[in-house]
Amino acid sequence: MTTSTLDATTLKPATTPVVASLFDLAARFGLSAIFLISGLGKLTQYAGTQAYMQAMGVPSGLLPIVIAVEVLGGAALLSGLYTRWAAFLLAGFSLVSAALFHADFGDQIQQIMFLKNLAMTGGLLAFVVHGAGAWSLDRQVRKI
Repeated sequence: MTTSTLDATTLKPATTPVVASLFDLAARFGLSAIFLISGLGKLTQYAGTQAYMQAMGVPSGLLPIVIAVEVLGGAALLSGLYTRWAAFLLAGFSLVSAALFHADFGDQIQQIMFLKNLAMTGGLLAFVVHGAGAWSLDRQVRKI
């Protein structure tokens, strides 16, 4: 009777190119979704978002830039076009928004939102380092 043990060398879920590409795409989808939904939501709740920004001491005139960063950055990340640049921009945006809007650590919800932004930043920085993967427009553009 043999027994097998699992160690770091035997756990390789993304060993095939197809699986690795699928994971890259799923990660891009997951990270881009929050930016796309949030940016588009700001368009539908423009006045309310302006008021919230002003209440937090952020000039509401920055709202068009915020929307552009979220929507265009999210779309770039999802499609895998200019992925490293988009991920870098969104990582910085996530850190700044965490500091400006979620730094009330006495409020558990705000603390969780702050940590969520830090987690997103970590995922985005992985794309800065490793790129978008095979199933991306970045890879297709490199072939031309």
